[in-house]
Amino acid sequence: MQRVPIRSILVGLALCCTIGAMPATAAPPTLQDFFRNPEKTGFSISPDGKHLAWVAPYQSRLNVFVRPLAGGSETRVTAETARDISGYFWKGDRILYVKDFGGDENFHVVSVDLAGKDLKDLTPGDKLRAEIVDDLENDDQHLLLSHNRRDARVFDVYRVDVKTGKETLVAQNPGNITGWVTDHAGRVRIATTTDGVNSSLLYREKEQDPFKPILTTNFKETLAPLFFTFDNKKLYVASNRGRDKAAIFEFDPATAKEGKLLFERSDVDVTGLSFSKKRKVLTEISYTTWKTQRHFLDAETKAVFDKVQAQLPGYDIVLGPYTKAEDKVIVSTTSDRTRGKRYLFEKATGKLTFLAEVAPWLKEADLTEMKPVSYASRDGLTIHGYLTLPKGKEAKNLPVVVNPHGGPWARDVWRFNPEVQFLASRGYAVFQMNFRGSTGYGRSFWEASFKQWGRSMQDDVTDGVQWLIKQGIADPKRVAIYGGSYGGYATLAGITYTPDLYAAAVDYVGVSNLFTFMTTIPPYWKPFLDMMYEMVGNPEKDKELLKAASPVFHADRIKTPLFIAQGAKDPRVNKAESDQMVEALKKRGVEVEYLVKDNEGHGFRNEENRFAFYEAMERFLAKHLKP
Repeated sequence: MQRVPIRSILVGLALCCTIGAMPATAAPPTLQDFFRNPEKTGFSISPDGKHLAWVAPYQSRLNVFVRPLAGGSETRVTAETARDISGYFWKGDRILYVKDFGGDENFHVVSVDLAGKDLKDLTPGDKLRAEIVDDLENDDQHLLLSHNRRDARVFDVYRVDVKTGKETLVAQNPGNITGWVTDHAGRVRIATTTDGVNSSLLYREKEQDPFKPILTTNFKETLAPLFFTFDNKKLYVASNRGRDKAAIFEFDPATAKEGKLLFERSDVDVTGLSFSKKRKVLTEISYTTWKTQRHFLDAETKAVFDKVQAQLPGYDIVLGPYTKAEDKVIVSTTSDRTRGKRYLFEKATGKLTFLAEVAPWLKEADLTEMKPVSYASRDGLTIHGYLTLPKGKEAKNLPVVVNPHGGPWARDVWRFNPEVQFLASRGYAVFQMNFRGSTGYGRSFWEASFKQWGRSMQDDVTDGVQWLIKQGIADPKRVAIYGGSYGGYATLAGITYTPDLYAAAVDYVGVSNLFTFMTTIPPYWKPFLDMMYEMVGNPEKDKELLKAASPVFHADRIKTPLFIAQGAKDPRVNKAESDQMVEALKKRGVEVEYLVKDNEGHGFRNEENRFAFYEAMERFLAKHLKP
């Protein structure tokens, strides 16, 4: 089964006691329990169904291991010791994996055989970034990938031999193409372009034909090509043209119009569509309300799902990846209180075989529920979010960590979140909110965030805190704010524009200066810069707006104790964003702790760096919130 669109390919112990004895009291989870690398995860089956692969720690880094599916000794295939492997996939009798360098997000694709030999970087080059276009499942020798070796701003498509590394140009980017889509035969037939504000869909009937524009829309309207129909003549798309919520349609390139409506919701966007490559049928549509939901289109897929669900009651389950024959599939269990277990399901027999528990040291009984909540913003929008309470505590007068998400054009979802569970285990209620601009709630909710950094977007966070206080849940003197990326910006904005609201703040790779943020983005973001100007503000035309919304220019208002963490190689939020905030506060004598990791980027990936960050955060919050 294939879930699309493809943008990248990533991939319990019982307490024993004697009869009549008092049961032993389990020790609470340690900080390391929440943030250590998993025991085993990322399982997949080779296309021929003969081998099983997964990632597991080797010298504190996640690496790929393989063993025969029928049983036998395992082989460690990779030996990366600088950073965890970002993802991997099968290609014939080889493993291909993705790596970057110290968090710089310049991802390379590497090929290796199942014995861990014949290692070859398929995308060599300094400061090169590669992306998978099509893994060409029916061609064991090649794949399609794009990279920006020729021009750091744009990505050309190549057919690459996975054993020799030889590459053949398939499509050269004229300078404005931001995405490529292949048909089911692996031919590049669709391209998307931008002039910064308007997006165009380009189409060609044959791969040797020139691309022709068939549709142009403003960036506020989305028509996202998902994949071709099985006869390679039409497309399935997620579109919000002429509507507020995106829905799944058929789309005819000849008329450039949406045709048959496959599925829609009145409350949320619908963008996820899956299909069976073997049987050539659509299988299910996924969407997110307060949690991920599915709408089945195929009786066989639903029957498999129901059989597995019956054997694993009480958990959300995810099916995939499958073998090429689709006779076997990896099953993952998920919930808000566990990283889950992994199984192998055989369709013919209905047999479910346990493979691994991702984090057997974390017990569900020690963790707590993540519950959906909602409240009204001051201007009447409904803001959805999640509240996680410390286990066994009444929702009354609690210390709270407010946790706005990154993006900002993303959203929080119901899932296992190690940060949330860690903070709850330390006595804090954790409050997450999908402020305006969060994705999935329709176009008008998204557009309500335009040029509202530090303004109504921040008001949504503030209104949520006030709601918690009015409900009696939060102790108004013990509220902290913590976030990463845009959430880090919201943290700085929170203590700048509402300095009396928070007792402590933790900014993780957050933006402090909207002017310098715009000028230090990676070169491959440049095609989207005009769109950023419309969504955030133009440094020339909206100079006063951006200055007013940049916390670094208003550091004189900050009096809240602050902890900042930053990766030195962050390509998205440059280290200078944190440096200038720290410097501005130290000049005023405001307490600020600063943690920098030289081998990290936009967030800390290496296990020892995660430990250092959360240990420092735990001490900092305990000092100022006294849970």
